[in-house]
Amino acid sequence: MEIKKTHHYSVNRACKLIGAPRSVCYYQSVRNDVPVVDALQTHIAKHPTHGFPKTFAYIRRAGNAWNHKRVHRVYKDLRLNIRRKGKRRLPARVKQPIEQQITFNQCWSIDFMQDSLFTGRKFRTFNVLDDFNREALAIEVDTSLPSSRVIRTLEQIISERGKPKEIRMDNGPEFISKEFELWCQENQIKLRYIQPGRPMQNGLIERFNGTYRKDILDAYLFDELWQVRELTDEFRQEYNNERPHESLNDLTPREWLLKCGQPSHAQATPALTTVQQPNNK
Repeated sequence: MEIKKTHHYSVNRACKLIGAPRSVCYYQSVRNDVPVVDALQTHIAKHPTHGFPKTFAYIRRAGNAWNHKRVHRVYKDLRLNIRRKGKRRLPARVKQPIEQQITFNQCWSIDFMQDSLFTGRKFRTFNVLDDFNREALAIEVDTSLPSSRVIRTLEQIISERGKPKEIRMDNGPEFISKEFELWCQENQIKLRYIQPGRPMQNGLIERFNGTYRKDILDAYLFDELWQVRELTDEFRQEYNNERPHESLNDLTPREWLLKCGQPSHAQATPALTTVQQPNNK
């Protein structure tokens, strides 16, 4: 007691002055909240968005007989009642090895790239590649490419070429959106997400991105988006029809399709890149 230490009173006199029983000077709490703390922290680490009622319900279902008041007291002592800003967590991703495809439309790879015009205005490209013959199916160019635009581009390819069985991609926000996942589910397309920080698991399109950046994005200065689209369309047509690939025995993607005897509708690459001419008015 502070009054006993300050004035050097006896225990009996100090307790009489404040009107407290002598037992308060000798009482030692035997309460052990360590199990409650562990249970709360374990649950919140797994379910950071749960409030106290849901957390308490989980704890009681786990077989703990602690009463509501005790758990809530510890809950507040740990400051778990303060609103926490949750971070969207990715589900566990498994390693996605690149496999040799035996036919077209078996697996497509998709990815985004970013660059800027001479004025500093940024733009993005959405690239689609068929893993079978390394054919560039689309390079969509614009300042904004949300998931709805991704779906629209893929639907345009599918209308010309048919749909793939699988799509390989990273964990970009457009690819993990509910809208995109539902669209793939409705079209029975399997999603193959690579592990975060492992771009080599999507190595085919990463190799294509490097070629596209070296030959187009890093080779020219662009004032307008129509210039990017125009050169990109020329690059894609040359890439698919004239550029030999070592992995295809020095054949072009279109020649590889012909050699493998694929259906004729797979041999036409849809012209997906919209070329907008400048306004001379």
